[in-house]
Amino acid sequence: MKGTVILSHGLESGPNATKVTALAAVAEGLGWASIRPDYRDLDASRDVEAVTARMQRALDAAPAEGRVVFAGSSMGAFISGFASTRRDCAALFLMALPVGIRGYSFDYEAAAVPTVLVHGWRDELCPVDAVIEFARGRG
Repeated sequence: MKGTVILSHGLESGPNATKVTALAAVAEGLGWASIRPDYRDLDASRDVEAVTARMQRALDAAPAEGRVVFAGSSMGAFISGFASTRRDCAALFLMALPVGIRGYSFDYEAAAVPTVLVHGWRDELCPVDAVIEFARGRG
C-alpha cells in the first residue's frame, strides 16, 4: 500500500455516499487503503461545535504511521483541512469546500501540502469566489 486516504463525507450524507464511495474505489485502484469515518451521529445534532468532534474522528481514523491523504466533500472537505494541520499528511483532496461555517469561530486552516480543489462554479452553499481566494492564498 502507498498509504491511507481518509475520506470524509458531507453533512447530510454518510460513509456509503456516492462521492466518497467512488473516491475509495479510485484510491484503492491506485494502491491506497481507504477509510471512511462515519459522522452521522455527530451531524444529527446540527451543532456547529460538532465540527471539532468530526475533525477529531478523522484524526483518530488515520493510522499512526505511514502516508495519509485527507479528502472530503463539503463539510468533509472542511474538516479535512483542519485535520491536515494536526497530523502530517501527504496531500489534500477537497471537493465543494466551504472555507467558513456560520457560527464556527475558527478561521479555516489547511496544511501547506499539495492540494487538489474540485468545486462547482454555481455552488450556492459554498460560493466559488471564497474557494478561489483560498487557492490564490496558497499559490
